[in-house]
Amino acid sequence: MDAIQVALAQKAAEQQRHHPKGTFFWVWGVLLVLTGVEVYLAYQNMELVRMLTLLMGLSIVKAALIIGYFMHMKYEMSRMKWITMGSLTVCLVLMCIFLPDAHRIVTLGVK
Repeated sequence: MDAIQVALAQKAAEQQRHHPKGTFFWVWGVLLVLTGVEVYLAYQNMELVRMLTLLMGLSIVKAALIIGYFMHMKYEMSRMKWITMGSLTVCLVLMCIFLPDAHRIVTLGVK
């Protein structure tokens, strides 16, 4: 590596180490508000499927904020993001494959 590449690498590493605290407080506030909305929705008398859809959507937003900011995935290189999202996709696909089987066992019983 020449001196310019070393300087650029050091500057990038320095930027990744020092994240503004205000951003983390903002994200924490959003997570707190979303949690309050989830608690409020849990006590409302609405259709079960609609309520669960809203709660799941809010949970996905909260998970994305946590992964992006508190686990510092926002500041990672592109390859790491693709690996993480690929793993998440495989996990969700496997859940969709095996969840119907678990439901069958609950409804029909084990023989």
